[in-house]
Amino acid sequence: MAREHVDNGRVELRLRPEDKAVLARAAALERLDLTSFILRAALPQAQAVITEAEKLLLSERDSLRVLDLLENPPDPPARLMRTAKAGFVLE
Repeated sequence: MAREHVDNGRVELRLRPEDKAVLARAAALERLDLTSFILRAALPQAQAVITEAEKLLLSERDSLRVLDLLENPPDPPARLMRTAKAGFVLE
């Protein structure tokens, strides 16, 4: 039987006892609880991964092309104009 999903902000982490002991000791040395210690390291790394994944790198030529298209967009295709005039609505 499937369990009901409840988002209570909890994350379970399976660790070997010796790994947990290392994390707990490091957290204690930093005067942090284990959750704060792990989050302090994990959240910046997660944000860096997301930032890198969302980057779009363009060559100078491509950047200039995008800017030109934004400043001088092409005329819309006839089919698009007919659809717009007919009042077509996406649902």
